[in-house]
Amino acid sequence: MAEAEITSDDDWARSTEDGDGSFSDRVRRVRLEVIDGADRGNAVESEGDRLTLGAHPSCDFVLRDPLVSRFHSEIVVVPEGPLVRDLASRNGTFVNGIRIKEAFLQGGAQLRIGRTTIELRAHASHNRLPISPRVAFGAMTGRSSAMRSVFALLEKAATSNATVLLEGETGTGKGAAAEAVHGASDRRAAPFVIVDCGAIPPTLLESELFGHEKGAFTGADARRIGAFEAANGGTVFIDEIGELAADLQPKLLRVLEARTVRRVGSNRHVPIDVRVIAATNRDLRAEVNAGRFRADLYYRLAVIKATMPPLRKRAVDLVDLCRNVLSSLGAQQEQVARLLSPEHLRRMEQGAWPGNVRELRNYLERCLVFDDAPPPSVDGAIPGYSGVDPRLSFAEARKRALDGFETAYVTGLLSLHEGNVRAAASAAGINRVYLYRLARRHGLRGGGDEESS
Repeated sequence: MAEAEITSDDDWARSTEDGDGSFSDRVRRVRLEVIDGADRGNAVESEGDRLTLGAHPSCDFVLRDPLVSRFHSEIVVVPEGPLVRDLASRNGTFVNGIRIKEAFLQGGAQLRIGRTTIELRAHASHNRLPISPRVAFGAMTGRSSAMRSVFALLEKAATSNATVLLEGETGTGKGAAAEAVHGASDRRAAPFVIVDCGAIPPTLLESELFGHEKGAFTGADARRIGAFEAANGGTVFIDEIGELAADLQPKLLRVLEARTVRRVGSNRHVPIDVRVIAATNRDLRAEVNAGRFRADLYYRLAVIKATMPPLRKRAVDLVDLCRNVLSSLGAQQEQVARLLSPEHLRRMEQGAWPGNVRELRNYLERCLVFDDAPPPSVDGAIPGYSGVDPRLSFAEARKRALDGFETAYVTGLLSLHEGNVRAAASAAGINRVYLYRLARRHGLRGGGDEESS
């Protein structure tokens, strides 16, 4: 296939309607070739919109260089061009001699990872990525190309029993996506059981997942059926899988591979028939590189992987999302008209929304409660409400002010530490369990709101 140098920034990615009535994204095809190092002469071409480079066999471009991490870096083709991201590798990713965390590339750019130098070239042709014609899937809403690409992937996932890994920032709708896959599958009539690894103490999580026998440990006064047995025939949704303790990871891997579960305190293996969907706001490939997550468990979970886009990448969906949230909150017609006025929509489109759809819901609810529309934050912090309503009792006014502070502080704290609860609690000088309770109280983690998790 002939190569072509790309000198302009347009036409890297576009959405089209195909002749058969289906829709697709078309992204520029790129070619990577090793020009120096142990794999010199080896090359790979993209078949979709991304390529993962590393030493792990599941990578798109597998490199033998001993200084290359298992999941070293990733190249994603976006409308602005090819974007390279370092995946918290041991030795870093360099572009034209400069170490980067992420950077846009041009045709002919050279990457250096370990002792390997790789050159990127762009083709004149495009890869076709399907997007769904629908604008809703389960409780999720989205007209944007980013969301409809996810819908297309989740629709395919629903027709199979393959394990699904949902990635994305906090509040992007991973819980709603898991429920939508279950609801569209042949397992819809069977149980949908949720286990939140971030909200359950590690000492109890094994029992929550696998169950226990009476007397298995202190306080085990009766037999308990775990999530896998309770969901037999249906789906187990394991939220915040990145929080799973190291000693539980091989046990979960055995369940996924053997399709049997052994309760704590028992020697009997019980056959199970479940579909597993896992979710995380971390990049598990970076966790693998850091030694905090098993590579074989990641490989087993990511049979189908979908990344939920952040709200700032799908501004075209803002109107529909706001209408749905306001309807669920029982907003009056005049309130809807005010909050969806062109001026207020422009302000919301400029918001940072670090808490994504969950933050949007909390923001709109505050607007309704105080009958006001303060501007959303553009720098990542949620604006608190400084006004006080003297018509309220002192206790109620204080409660509302405290709720506003806690919501703003916890959301900003978790955003600052990229959803890492341990690090956030340590920086704030509070107990991790207390931070979980604060986040739960204000619907910031696994609160069950529409499109949250």
